[in-house]
Amino acid sequence: MDTPRVGIPERLAERMTMPEQHEYLRTKLTRRGMLRAGAAGAGAVAGAGLLGGGPGTAAYAAPLSPTLITSPATTRVSGALVAPFGRHLAFGADPQTQMRISWQVPFAVRKPFVRVGLKPWDLGRRIDAEVRHLHTPALSKKLPSVDQYYLHAALDGLRPGTTYYYGVGHTGFDPAEAHNMGTIGTFRTAPARPGKFTFTAFGDQGVSYHALANDQVILGQNPAFHLHAGDICYADDSGAGKPDDVYDARVWDQFLAQTESVAKSVPWMVTTGNHDMEAWYSPNGYGGQSARWALPANGHDPRHAPGVYSFVYGNVGVVALDANDVSYEITANTGYTGGRQTAWLDRRLRELRARREIDFIVVFFHHCAYSTTNSHASDGGVRDTWLPLFEKHQVDLVINGHNHVYERTDAIRRGQVARKVPIGGTADSSRDGIVYVTAGGAGKSLYDFPAPDSYEGHVKDQESVPSYHWEKGRGKHRENVEWSRVRYTGYSFLAVECEPGRHPRLRVTALAESGERIDHFDVVRPGR
Repeated sequence: MDTPRVGIPERLAERMTMPEQHEYLRTKLTRRGMLRAGAAGAGAVAGAGLLGGGPGTAAYAAPLSPTLITSPATTRVSGALVAPFGRHLAFGADPQTQMRISWQVPFAVRKPFVRVGLKPWDLGRRIDAEVRHLHTPALSKKLPSVDQYYLHAALDGLRPGTTYYYGVGHTGFDPAEAHNMGTIGTFRTAPARPGKFTFTAFGDQGVSYHALANDQVILGQNPAFHLHAGDICYADDSGAGKPDDVYDARVWDQFLAQTESVAKSVPWMVTTGNHDMEAWYSPNGYGGQSARWALPANGHDPRHAPGVYSFVYGNVGVVALDANDVSYEITANTGYTGGRQTAWLDRRLRELRARREIDFIVVFFHHCAYSTTNSHASDGGVRDTWLPLFEKHQVDLVINGHNHVYERTDAIRRGQVARKVPIGGTADSSRDGIVYVTAGGAGKSLYDFPAPDSYEGHVKDQESVPSYHWEKGRGKHRENVEWSRVRYTGYSFLAVECEPGRHPRLRVTALAESGERIDHFDVVRPGR
């Protein structure tokens, strides 16, 4: 999770913003003649947003509509021989009535669509899909150019609390035909009235056996949705800004195929990490994310910041943020929204806290507010910019990634421990402060702590842990912290059971990839 700069000399990359990296790559490749006529033609099919657009433009970030937008077929392969893969769901702005279905095909196809219905044998409703075509030239001598075709369908007007069956297809491949019915998937909309449900969360997944194992244990929790706190697939695996860095867009194909077993039925709600800034596609680095994901378009600027949005499920309001905007550690996109994301956050948290049916507010983003690992520790930009708003609006739980471990704080207020929360403990978020969780053990190689692990069954409390946080100018401010309550160097994820009622409660559990419990605690609020 070092700075994601592809093929740019290290000393130059250290002082380049994401728009400057984008311009550098485009100019460099053009001068080398790597954008030949074929590549330029593919880019033209994809739309002007891929090869042009003003500063901050993210390709394919426009809100979805059911209008059919197809690219001409560029292959002679019959549609009957092209199987869709990589299905992944996401809520629209209203999880009770909106679902977005996304998938991938290895070649251009004609007239892609989704069939949906209330029975697997009755998929009578047909909805046209949108094609978002990404062309990636050979950014390294070791790799070929790649064309990828991502398809998205917007389902609106659904019934709350209802299970739907769906199939994805195109001319020559109809999921309603008997020999294709094995490809049919399901999803369930949010209920009209709050009830008990579970969601899961982690960050920093990538493609690995550990990532796959985590996914399968997550599926066993039967979650209503999953939160992915950034650094999604690591197509830019190093991100170190070295001349031999390799960006391999094909890793996205592997990731979406790996994740499909869960994401085809569980809405996979992602936000943006530093490895998800891919400079080639757009000046702000988010053109690739916009092509591959269909997320709620209700943030401060969905065209430029696809990982910033919110939704409400049951008695929980969820807010996704892009911490690249405020990071002191990794500054390629620091300040790119000009404060608009933070102003939107203030408004949105105020709106959510004013709604009587919402008991809890959960915020998730990539860079850590509080962590002690030797690799990244805490980001002072997050602390300075957002923590005052979290406390002002009484956010109940904050989930981060970035550090490849599990770590959990006590309840914190104004930077200090307001209440110790041991394993099995309880925090009243309206009185005690906020518990911050780093859930970055989703599948990438693990980091280490400056103190011993301390988790359920292996408690080794250490009241002071030596650490640091990043300051403006990328300096490290050393600090001894008292808030590091649970530390686990292993692959893991969060499962959060949400209970509404007169005495609402979040039952937060951390599980290792083996299914073993490593931490649990409750967050409560005063009864109504």
